[in-house]
Parts: sequence; structure tokens; C-alpha cells
Amino acid sequence: QVRLVESGGGLVQPGGSLKLSCTADLTLEYYAIGWFRQAPGKEREGVSCIFGKFSTSGRTVVYGDFVKGRFTISRDLSKNTVYLQMNSLKPEDTAVYYCAAKFLYSGSDYSATALYDYWGQGTQVTVSS
Repeated sequence: QVRLVESGGGLVQPGGSLKLSCTADLTLEYYAIGWFRQAPGKEREGVSCIFGKFSTSGRTVVYGDFVKGRFTISRDLSKNTVYLQMNSLKPEDTAVYYCAAKFLYSGSDYSATALYDYWGQGTQVTVSS
């Protein structure tokens, strides 16, 4: 049973920053790791993805349009961890954030939730003054 564990969520004021972590008991370089978020009453949406070594997309990372340079995804293979650094947070960024893993993904479209093999339990991010 593969486990993905998110951490780093919390309450932050508008304009503030948070760094989310997704630690997985799998070999990250073989997986595309996506970050998603779900606000109350809304569908889960893709935030960002870092592709594994088998991607043919020509890109290592991709972001949702709403990110607009505010978020940065990265990974530390030695720690089996993917990070999402979130800056200039807005109230509309409030949601539960999830990470998900797709084994041996060679595509470029990361945003379909049905694509992923494994999901974490989520971490709450609240942006409020």
C-alpha cells in the first residue's frame, strides 16, 4: 500500500507564504506527482505537477493558470518528498490541498484526477485576515 502524506498547511494572512510537503514511500523519479486543491462546494482542480523521468512532454513542471508565478513545485529524491512553495497567497487559495502520484506517466496533461494511482489525505490551507 503506497502512502502519500501531505503536511505544511495552516492559516496564513493574505500575501503570506506556506510550503507544503508531500512525502511518499515510492521511488519519486518514476512518478508524476501532482498537487490538487478542493475548496468547499467546488471540484478538485490541478495546481501543479512535476513529471517523472518517463515524461515525453518536454517539460519537468507545469502549473495551473491561476498560479501565475506564485507557486513553485520541487522535489528532493533523497527524501522522497515533493514540495509546493506558495507565495502571495490569496483568500481564493483557501482549500484542502492534495498530492497524487501516477506511475510511469508519459503524457503532459496532469489535471485529470482519474489519472492518478495514489492520493494523500490532504492538508488544509486557509488564507484569511
